[in-house]
Amino acid sequence: MKRCHRCQKELGITDRVGRAETCPSCGTDLKSCKNCAFYDTGSYNQCREPQAERVLEKERSNYCDYFLFRDSSRNMHTQDKKSDFKGKLDSLFKK
Repeated sequence: MKRCHRCQKELGITDRVGRAETCPSCGTDLKSCKNCAFYDTGSYNQCREPQAERVLEKERSNYCDYFLFRDSSRNMHTQDKKSDFKGKLDSLFKK
């Protein structure tokens, strides 16, 4: 399931995303770093793809050849695991 990073509306995308495509709900650019599977705020240049060129405006459309639309169901599963792990750690160290 693919979702817009800004409004979180589900998108019916099955093909590659073009540079000029926008979210039908909020109008934000879809081919942007924040919608990419390689986007990671903890990585160098906020991208896990080492060959990608630096992009300064992460919410704007760009020409990156490595763009891969992020799968939100996989991302949500990762977030659930993180929050579950954090809850276990908190309970372990509480008095």
